[in-house]
Amino acid sequence: MIQEANKNLDRTNATKAYINEIRDQIIDIQASNLFEDLKWIKLEDISPNKSNIFPTVITGKGERLLLLHGFDSCFLEYRRLAPFLKKNNKLIIPDLYGFGFCPRSSGNKYGFKYLMKHLNSVLKYFSKNQPIGVIGASMGGALALELARQNPKKINKILLLSPAGLAGKNPKIPWPLNHLGAFFLSQPFVRKGLCRQAFADPKNSVGPAEEQIASIHLKVPGWQSSLADFAADGGVSGCGLPRPTQPLKIIIGKYDRIIPKNEKEETNTTYNSNIEIATNSGHLPHLEEPKLVAKAWENFKK
Repeated sequence: MIQEANKNLDRTNATKAYINEIRDQIIDIQASNLFEDLKWIKLEDISPNKSNIFPTVITGKGERLLLLHGFDSCFLEYRRLAPFLKKNNKLIIPDLYGFGFCPRSSGNKYGFKYLMKHLNSVLKYFSKNQPIGVIGASMGGALALELARQNPKKINKILLLSPAGLAGKNPKIPWPLNHLGAFFLSQPFVRKGLCRQAFADPKNSVGPAEEQIASIHLKVPGWQSSLADFAADGGVSGCGLPRPTQPLKIIIGKYDRIIPKNEKEETNTTYNSNIEIATNSGHLPHLEEPKLVAKAWENFKK
């Protein structure tokens, strides 16, 4: 038990060392600013005999607002939205469990229920008996819905940004295909292609800074194994129903090429009256039209 705890502490320290190594190499100024607000918080009720220390950006003043990033991403996804929101909100931007710069503890499992266990601990840590708002992007949108259903008194409003995982059913990817898939996702040409596909206008929106951020977390110890485990568990899907009781808005990029057509149609059928179209966005309205997203949230609060 002591040996395992020491091994997990080593992984946490290795992750911290990697962050210190790369933070001065960040090209994007707004991303660099978010690194300055990165804190390490200790959460209870995650895994026994683990370090349970997780990276979370905490910035701004005002009402508390939890922001959840998408699949195989990190807190840097909110680099362009944060400057607008933190004027009137205290932003809490964790790396999701098993993603981003989250330390991967030895022997841990990664999948939907573990993501939710982590987020419930985050919510317990930050809500302080006061309901908070939640913004979820892509897969983070599906997680935001489930978190709201589980915590109707702790979450007061929800904004989803091109949500993924609201419909369908992801198959569980068996070994060794899950590891082959994760290895494929690590290839530079794949990362570059996915990054370009996510933007409405990649020719003018994607450069070295965007490509750097899309891949910067891949060298975190345990990245491939945690992603493979997530795939083996079946990922995140079918989270659109039942509708949560809290007020809800959805912003979808007009040129989103990431969400499958059938999932778009099902989301539109379920949440049609809650949807606003970001006419100049692909899958990332919080990066492509951050002012529009910030305005939607501020209007939501009134």
